[in-house]
Amino acid sequence: MHPIPPGPIARLRSLRYVELHTPAFTEAADFYEDVWGLETVESDTGARWLRGTSDEHHVLHLTERDRVGLGRIAFAVATPAEVDEAARRLEARSLVPVTGPGPLDQAGGGYGLRFTDPEGRLIEISAQVDAVVPRGRDGAVPVGVTHAVLNTTDIDAAVAFYCDVLGLRVSDWSEHQMAFLRCNSDHHCIAFNQAEWTSLNHVAYEMTSVDHFMRGLGRLRHHGITPRWGPGRHGPGNNTFSYFTDPSGLVCEYTSEVAQIVEDAWIARVWRRVPELSDLWGTAGAPSKEIRCSMAGSPDPGPLATPGTQGAGPLATPGTQGAGPLVPVDAQEATA
Repeated sequence: MHPIPPGPIARLRSLRYVELHTPAFTEAADFYEDVWGLETVESDTGARWLRGTSDEHHVLHLTERDRVGLGRIAFAVATPAEVDEAARRLEARSLVPVTGPGPLDQAGGGYGLRFTDPEGRLIEISAQVDAVVPRGRDGAVPVGVTHAVLNTTDIDAAVAFYCDVLGLRVSDWSEHQMAFLRCNSDHHCIAFNQAEWTSLNHVAYEMTSVDHFMRGLGRLRHHGITPRWGPGRHGPGNNTFSYFTDPSGLVCEYTSEVAQIVEDAWIARVWRRVPELSDLWGTAGAPSKEIRCSMAGSPDPGPLATPGTQGAGPLATPGTQGAGPLVPVDAQEATA
């Protein structure tokens, strides 16, 4: 057997979808289809798979559970052979997949594997997932999911794991409070926010243009729904933003025009956390206490944790047995 070379387990092409757990399943499913603008591809008892306008089979998987939480984060790779190689590289790091590598028993099929990160999040890597015929992009509805922001108890260890193991690259920092990581030319597909506990901060959905973004806000307004924060434009990532909460209390974002990275020319910077850089337009005002609380969420031990577990402790940097926590910073300060 050939030795496993050092480096990340795979070359991730994109963030494919997120799975969300919700006790308000019917209300959440109706919200994301009738209000948010996604379209149901398949459904089952206590499960719904919804697509955007792209050819991705689904970008959101809703699952009925007793408590709100993040089910999984799924990334795309090019071929099944890359999934098999990722499994070998995981095992070389003593990280054993919880599923696969092999055919995925889920809507859209595909060939993939799943494993957990040090804070209990379930990560999926997949190839050959069924495609769907793209919808027209004239409507003010999401193309797909573009990034997820994750609250972490140790931002340095989280960044190290996702860069060393998954091959993400740091695009920018917001002081030592947030880190923005990319897998392709988009400025970020994952961002970490230093927090008191592990939880989902929010999920962002890409709108085709700033015009689609604003028309989407208008459609939500016709449904009697106004932004909890926004509209505005962030400094890190240069993307537009408007944040809402779904019927589960989870935060969802419309965004557009995220900065595009030229890999050999980009130099990561550290942004100051000041209002004029949090919102370059100066239109959004300060985030409310309510949206900050929603972004903080509640401690989430992960979908595979033993019932009754309250939350994950400090992360361990890859290759170490443990690492002390950073001094907690208010999880409700996340703004990207």
